[in-house]
Amino acid sequence: MFSKELFQNISLPALLLDVQALDDNCRRIAAKANGKKIRIATKSIRSVPVLNRIFQSNSVFQGLMCYSPHEAIFLTENGFDNILLGYPCWDSEALFQIARLNGNRKQIICMVDSLQHIDHLKEIAGRAKGMFYLCIDVDMSTMIGSLHFGVRRSPLRTEEEVIRLVRKIKQSSGLKLLGLMGYEAQIAGVGDRMPSQHLKNRAVTFMKKQSLTKIVARRKSVVQALEREGQPVAFVNGGGTGSLDTTSKEEVVTELTAGSGFYSPLLFDYYQNFRFQPALFFALPVVRKPTSTIYTCLGGGYIASGPHGKDKVPQPVYPPGGKLLPFEGAGEVQTPIYYEKETLEIGDAVIFRAAKAGEICERFNEIVCIADGRIVDRYPTYGGKGNAFFNENSSRKTMEKLGPYMRK
Repeated sequence: MFSKELFQNISLPALLLDVQALDDNCRRIAAKANGKKIRIATKSIRSVPVLNRIFQSNSVFQGLMCYSPHEAIFLTENGFDNILLGYPCWDSEALFQIARLNGNRKQIICMVDSLQHIDHLKEIAGRAKGMFYLCIDVDMSTMIGSLHFGVRRSPLRTEEEVIRLVRKIKQSSGLKLLGLMGYEAQIAGVGDRMPSQHLKNRAVTFMKKQSLTKIVARRKSVVQALEREGQPVAFVNGGGTGSLDTTSKEEVVTELTAGSGFYSPLLFDYYQNFRFQPALFFALPVVRKPTSTIYTCLGGGYIASGPHGKDKVPQPVYPPGGKLLPFEGAGEVQTPIYYEKETLEIGDAVIFRAAKAGEICERFNEIVCIADGRIVDRYPTYGGKGNAFFNENSSRKTMEKLGPYMRK
């Protein structure tokens, strides 16, 4: 797939997408739907053309789950609808615009898990003369002995806590409950085939099995409580790429979520129950040869979020056999690579895989699409369209749009 000829027309560093691998991953993920819809997690994609390509691949893909209110607005402007904000937000300006968009027949669904969220959205809906569609986030982490297994998300763990929120929503003008979400991060986001960690892998596998029973029971009991309350929801969302096999079997779940599996980054090599094809890579140019076996590349310090560890560091994959230096690693402006046998020249490209999926897209303005070893297209990332959604610039853009309305 990679050759010196390929990089003659590519300015390095560059982000590369094997579209044949992406298309194959789309087919494999769609095959796991088990009759349910699959919502695409945009934080793992971060490119409008890639999102469109996934949607066009199979009708099972319906709806988006995004990570920022400004991103939701941007996606609406780019023709998308049925957008679920995967996390609560408090940004009054962005929420004001979302309320107006919803009042204009768009559907951006906000996530809530507290009475404060409800009060905040009710006040903004009234001021905007708009409305909010809501989804309640229920905690799916579990206790195994004294160990908290999962991530710290929603404070809602019981039927009673959820119903309290539902009754508050019923009493609030401008708000409409549409969905329920429970994300089992300890199943979807924890690898159980980590290299050289046999004891940990066995422990994680055991805890996943123990946790699954509790997850299924909790999700079912909350859905039944909503029905008894006379407040059934239009959708029940669950899962991630790492838990499609199990979540798709739950009767009460109506839709799944997938994101990282489309690109299949490094961390997805460490799961026992599935394999997707690596699709997203980045290429760095060799700019120095400090010794006969060390080649220094430009840039490369694209470390993934989460607990620090070797599993969050990008790895060279082509030419095969490359290793990062233990005391330098992937650097901000230079990354030395050790090759025992490979002979590279200054100007050659070294290909890497990132540990996580969408984060690497924040480092590049475009994705160079390749198939059969040649360039077939170039897709802009969010950044290539002038957007970075977790910074002050996105807030400022919204303020410029809404200034006249906010002052009324």
